[in-house]
Amino acid sequence: MRTLVTGGAGFIGSHLCKTLLEQGHEVICLDNLFTGSKKNILKLFDYSLFEFIRHDITEPILLEVDQIYHLACPASPIHYQMNPVKTVKTNVMGTINALGLAKRVKARFLLASTSEVYGDPKEHPQKETYWGHVNPIGIRSCYDEGKRMAETLTMDYHRQNKVDTRIVRIFNTYGPNMNPYDGRVVSNFIVQALKGEDITLYGDGQQTRSFCFVSDLVNGLISMMNQSKHIGPINLGNPDERTVANLAELIIAKIGQGRVVKKPLPQDDPTQRKPDISLAKQVLDWEPKMGIDEGLNQTIRYFRAALEHLKS
Repeated sequence: MRTLVTGGAGFIGSHLCKTLLEQGHEVICLDNLFTGSKKNILKLFDYSLFEFIRHDITEPILLEVDQIYHLACPASPIHYQMNPVKTVKTNVMGTINALGLAKRVKARFLLASTSEVYGDPKEHPQKETYWGHVNPIGIRSCYDEGKRMAETLTMDYHRQNKVDTRIVRIFNTYGPNMNPYDGRVVSNFIVQALKGEDITLYGDGQQTRSFCFVSDLVNGLISMMNQSKHIGPINLGNPDERTVANLAELIIAKIGQGRVVKKPLPQDDPTQRKPDISLAKQVLDWEPKMGIDEGLNQTIRYFRAALEHLKS
């Protein structure tokens, strides 16, 4: 397959590109490097079937491809709130451009949506049938509503233009290649602990998240793309729910230093997040394999090396 990965130099995108290359596919990585990094894909240039294009998907592009994984969009609150209008443009215009390309070349299209479409959920755990509880005018809405619009566009292109589409809703994911300063809870806690700084806990720490290791998620994305039973949406995440305070304790214990300092909870921050992955098990025969213990070990090793590199 000749495969396009938009946002391919980002955290999840770079792992996806690598796995696809290992499977023998030709991979075009498209990224404007706003939050992605060439460091994430440096070793991929060793593959003869790898190509990198620096391009902003909010501008149209013409390529010949068989499959499109559309991941392009800042995913951490710090980055997507930095330029909220641009975030909306990426989710709307970027998705229109990616879908338009899929329509022209008859490529199969997979949208990487997010659990944020559920907002601060009133249903727990969250099933794909839940319509969500989202503030359309809040500081997170550029991402939450942007992704909801991206899902709408994907379904409309499927219904109106017969584009072969797939939608996945990605829950909290962690692992190597995360940006050390992207403001997400795993990277925040690990970097703060490694640097001997106070660990910032927002709210009372009892809000819950479910953390999926990146290799498990990538396997789910590829499985979803290559099946023909279901167009989605399908939840991809780890149903191992834990409090943010518990995550901080685990990281402090592993690194051997760190002190928790509490700060106010940001506006519209979800209090609960746990995927119901029954559909993914049924349709994709998929469920996460990596436990939090080994997943954190690998992530801490990555951040330790990344911080050492930044010092030098």
